[in-house]
Amino acid sequence: MEISESWLREWCDPPVDSETLINQLTMAGHEVEGWRNAAPDLVGVVVAELVSVEKHPNADKLNLCQVDDGSGQFAVVCGASNVRAGLKVAFARIGAELPGIRIKKTKLRGVESQGMICSALELQLAEASDGILELPQDAPPGESIVDYLALADRIFEIDLTPNRGDCLSIAGVAREVAAINKIPLLPGKVTEVADSTAQGFSVELEAPQHCPRYVGRLISGIDPQARTPLWMQEKLRRCGLRPISPVVDVTNYVMMELGQPMHGFDFDKLEGGIKVRLAEPGEKLALLDQSEVECDADTLLIADHAGAVALAGIMGGLDSSVQSETRDIFLEAAHFTAVRLAGKARKLGMHTDASHRFERGVDAQLPPIAMQRATELLIAIAGGEAGPLIDALAPEQMPQLPRVELRHERVQRLLGIEVERGEVADILQRLHMQLDEKADGWQVTPPSYRFDINIEADLIEEIGRLIGYNNIPGTREASHIRMDSFSEQRVGVNRIRDVLVEQGYFEAVTYSFVSPELQAVLDPGRSTLLLSNPISTDMSVMRTRLLPGLIQALRHNLNRQQSRVRLFETGLCFVPSDEGLAQTPHIAAVISGGRFEEGLYSQGDPVDFFDIKGDLEAILRLANGATTRFEPSTNPVLHPGQGAEVSLNGENIGFVGGLHPTVLEALDINQPVFVFEIELSSIRDAKLPNFSELSRFPSIRRDISITVDEDMPVQRLLDNIFSIKNEILQEVFVFDVYTGKEVRNSRKSVALGLILQDFSRTLIDEDVENLVIKILAQLKEHCNAVLRES
Repeated sequence: MEISESWLREWCDPPVDSETLINQLTMAGHEVEGWRNAAPDLVGVVVAELVSVEKHPNADKLNLCQVDDGSGQFAVVCGASNVRAGLKVAFARIGAELPGIRIKKTKLRGVESQGMICSALELQLAEASDGILELPQDAPPGESIVDYLALADRIFEIDLTPNRGDCLSIAGVAREVAAINKIPLLPGKVTEVADSTAQGFSVELEAPQHCPRYVGRLISGIDPQARTPLWMQEKLRRCGLRPISPVVDVTNYVMMELGQPMHGFDFDKLEGGIKVRLAEPGEKLALLDQSEVECDADTLLIADHAGAVALAGIMGGLDSSVQSETRDIFLEAAHFTAVRLAGKARKLGMHTDASHRFERGVDAQLPPIAMQRATELLIAIAGGEAGPLIDALAPEQMPQLPRVELRHERVQRLLGIEVERGEVADILQRLHMQLDEKADGWQVTPPSYRFDINIEADLIEEIGRLIGYNNIPGTREASHIRMDSFSEQRVGVNRIRDVLVEQGYFEAVTYSFVSPELQAVLDPGRSTLLLSNPISTDMSVMRTRLLPGLIQALRHNLNRQQSRVRLFETGLCFVPSDEGLAQTPHIAAVISGGRFEEGLYSQGDPVDFFDIKGDLEAILRLANGATTRFEPSTNPVLHPGQGAEVSLNGENIGFVGGLHPTVLEALDINQPVFVFEIELSSIRDAKLPNFSELSRFPSIRRDISITVDEDMPVQRLLDNIFSIKNEILQEVFVFDVYTGKEVRNSRKSVALGLILQDFSRTLIDEDVENLVIKILAQLKEHCNAVLRES
């Protein structure tokens, strides 16, 4: 939020300089991220009066003006369309310095020009301008424009925390400054404007739980040609708001001054009366920014008897907007329940000054005060007659002020310093809190604008803020070191991470909320938990797998010419079910690109299924003693023939494989990607290693090559071999798989290595031959395997 220091000092003017004021606000929890001057140095620019205006003798679009700056008259050539005699202007004398310009005497079309009549753009007081800057008629010629417009001002950029919506105004920040400096607040006096016409307008609260208060007022007969005074334009500009028209500027001014968002309707475009109601599903509304929104059933609308006229607390409607010829205005100042309005603007892809404030909470007692202030300003600027103030109220739905118990001894316990009872009471009273004395402390009632005060710790935080965190001395507490026990049968998450890092992976940390579209691509058919208040529409559901976040990180790298990517992540996944929300820790990884870093001796081979499978097996081995199996997968996310379901001790724990080509196309990735994702808890339990005696007798290796059907899983061959349960069979492994012209009829050749060893004697050929015969017979019977002839 941007605020003007001079406007702030109109409400509270502490005897400190700007730097000290900035430091006070920052140390009180309202960080001033930066500041800048309200205007550049404007040397030699003064107020002047146009005495006469004549057409330039040699140019149709130029005028020859006589300018009186209080010290004499000067001839100036000017091409602005709004130049006219009697106008008060900003005049840059010869030698004046403007941003990037030094004014010199010059000739334009043969006529000498002795200075320049300035526009707001040339003075950097506006982003655009249609002509020269017009000053009020009471502006004194000769006075420096810097002094006349009070441009020796600073603009503070304050970063407020979300719980301090009460400080999103000049009044709110001034309350803090007054409390810090122990000086009184000097609020602008709000004058109650009496009714001058009896015409009112009906207001119905059909959704009081969303809007318990709605204040409205008709201002009839305003001057549509009226212009916003320069002083108000300047205050709005210094708060980052662009002046538009008197009605809009007055509502914005009141919002910045008091913190109450307001809106003005063209009264002649409203029919019957105002209804504050929830939208019909699919109801559409054209907004002021020329967009059209389609509303949900939980969207709050401001409507008349014909239809919706505004998106409550967010933006007004286009059809009821104030135009240049509008004479009758219906002003709105309402209180919307923050929790009901939270996230509605973001859901529609919007963010406005009004929604920013209503989502954080606006004082429910402020609407009638803001309405009186807006009425006073609008009538002073544009004239008109005020109708009766309409205050539609649902008392049972209005926020109730909490009564918080504060114990004196608890203040010292949490802050670590002794604070006298009198000082505690003084601090809380400076923050406009009501105190009821009790033996052990106080019962405190916060003001209606402090939504963040609910428990005792909130009050103690306020005491600490006002004392100043930098004034609380640091202490060194005694350290009691305790060594935690750990189980050798429990694999730590850090150990699992280390294994993957040793394999060349980088750990990623991604959001738990993801895009619904990406979630549907990577976990199709799975129900998800929809966030009620998402950061954005692209982060509106909780992830059921880690892959969506990893794939986003992969795409981010690929789009930046990082073609070789190896990432992993550990974290919770959220799966809703009939029993509730299951939160399960997972570990997932993604690889793409080359197998090795590019180098002199690397071949540039791309990664494949066996690379990701090998990396997965490296962490599965941490579950010492567990039986791991890989079975063909029908997962639609995985490439057919390049995907496997992973089971540990007979229980499915995840999957591994390459992403399906249609998935890659949907993700806009044009190179193969391989992934795995398993439940983390399944590999954290391990058996302690047991010592077994080493055989003193030599081992024998016997290789066999068999042909089997092409679709025969190798795992099935291994299972059948180990089913023989022969004590001399120690190990079986695959060292070659071949398909080609020498193996036909949809068959493949698998070469197996057998390691044979006995613990009591040396094996003889007969032992080996008998076992090999049994193995071949078992494989032939159950796997249609035939010994391959050499």
